Amino acid sequence: MEMEESAKARGTGIAKRSPEYIKMKIAEGKAVIAVTGDGTWVGFCYIEAWEHAKYVANSGLVVSPSFRKSGVATEIKRTVFELSRKKFPNSKIFGLTTGLAVMKINSDLGYEPVTYSELTNDEEFWKGCQSCVNYEILMSKERKNCMCTAMLYDPVENAKKQAEMAQTIVTSKGNLHHKRKREFRGNFRLFERWVRFKQFVLLHGWRKKDGEDQNERKSSILSFLFFW
Repeated sequence: MEMEESAKARGTGIAKRSPEYIKMKIAEGKAVIAVTGDGTWVGFCYIEAWEHAKYVANSGLVVSPSFRKSGVATEIKRTVFELSRKKFPNSKIFGLTTGLAVMKINSDLGYEPVTYSELTNDEEFWKGCQSCVNYEILMSKERKNCMCTAMLYDPVENAKKQAEMAQTIVTSKGNLHHKRKREFRGNFRLFERWVRFKQFVLLHGWRKKDGEDQNERKSSILSFLFFW
């Protein structure tokens, strides 16, 4: 109930799960429950595995209204992410969200934005989108795009990046310099602008206006990006 109300407040949707399903996740040790010292419920999130655990999703994140904007969501996300890595060390962890705050948390955990084609093909997962208010947009885009941004943590790619970051280059002067690559996490503001732009286009529909040629449309897009 709390999950559904939270989704309504955001103007989106959430994959509906029965109380029995949630209880099963808790019994399996695939859920994180946040409570206060006196037992007051604060927040919740659970783990789902798809395609024989090739992919894992941290689903149903919800925080009690009285505890929102206090950093609880970040702690829950971090905890359920660590639990996912422990239980499914070789699985790719992904998420779909419209919330920039969640995207920032995911970014800090090592997720990268990806296309929908890099997510699971499991039909059961995508059926969960039917309760979202943007489901028609998803289907009109042949499930290749929607208002949500897809983000993925790939343990193999992450290990490669960590190895690259650990490499050092010895200069002619004998000084050591860490080899660094431009990372997505350092450019989150630019990514945030792109997300707003994508949602603007999908929400309002991008139709060719009378007398507007292709070059003018491209110019309009660039102007919007630089404006933001």
